[in-house]
Amino acid sequence: MKLDIRIIIRLNELINAEQTGSPKELASKLDISIRTVHNYIAFMKKDMKAPIIYDFQRLSYAATIAYGLLA
Repeated sequence: MKLDIRIIIRLNELINAEQTGSPKELASKLDISIRTVHNYIAFMKKDMKAPIIYDFQRLSYAATIAYGLLA
């Protein structure tokens, strides 16, 4: 699977700001499919060790601790 670093960077920004919205809303913001959103999140969690959760109260992805992927 090919991944676009620009999408990873934007996704990281939205997650840290807790402004992703639902997977459907996030897909719309990034102009990708919902399935692709899930693929990017899975990649970031597994391969980049990003501490990402879905916050059902805020209806947004969030980081469990502060982190920087590109530091």
